[in-house]
Amino acid sequence: MINFTKMHGLGNDFVVIDAIHQDIALTAEQIQALSDRHFGIGFDQLLLVEKPVSDNADFKYRIFNADGSEVAQCGNGARCFARFVHDKKLSDKNEIRVDTNAGQLLLCLDADGQITVNMGIPRHQPAEIPLLAEQEARFYTATVNGIERAFGAVSMGNPHAVIQVNDIKNAPVAETGEALENHPIFPERANIGFMQIVDRSHIKLRVFERGAAETLACGSGACAAVVIGIEHQLLERDVRVELPGGDLRISWAGRGEPVYMTGPAVSVFEGSINL
Repeated sequence: MINFTKMHGLGNDFVVIDAIHQDIALTAEQIQALSDRHFGIGFDQLLLVEKPVSDNADFKYRIFNADGSEVAQCGNGARCFARFVHDKKLSDKNEIRVDTNAGQLLLCLDADGQITVNMGIPRHQPAEIPLLAEQEARFYTATVNGIERAFGAVSMGNPHAVIQVNDIKNAPVAETGEALENHPIFPERANIGFMQIVDRSHIKLRVFERGAAETLACGSGACAAVVIGIEHQLLERDVRVELPGGDLRISWAGRGEPVYMTGPAVSVFEGSINL
């Protein structure tokens, strides 16, 4: 029997499991079964709270997509992670440092109930994304479904491509998102963002997430979109990102500096399931 908490960050939903006080060893098939919205619990991603591997960390944070694949980063999940360990009294700190497969994150519980995450320093070199290109460029191109698409690319601990669109409602998120996610230019696949710039401090964004299809919100995708918008001199340093599930606040001071993401995290219900 596994005890779990169902949570969401702007509608991007998660099952969070305490893997410190429970023995958890899930196969990809079991994760897929849990993620099924008709026959399981249903979630975009599964989050595991584990013991830290670094001396200066409080926990380790592991993330699995609905298809069972493990990934290194999830911004909305990081906020839910912070809310979970606080609500479960696993930590009484307002600042929590967690190990991830992409490095460490600092999670801060703000006085107003929002959670701010230091998402780390973006990586721009193609090999770090990873992206098959000889050198860094403002825009890369790939042919998807017979159309050449231009996009910016960056790693936020996971690979992101961002396409600027004029009308977010009619953006080809499903078709182009799935095709570009799986394009050979991304050897580890990628998250595909579609960004409409409203003004220099406000964008609208939809994201086709790697291994999860389109979600209501993507925290690392919001960070990636703002980073690319600032790099292209289209956005200010502090931006409201309007996602289908709600708003995030993203701030970035520029190259070599970490990205900060602020937003909510909500517990929906708790339960137990027998696999």
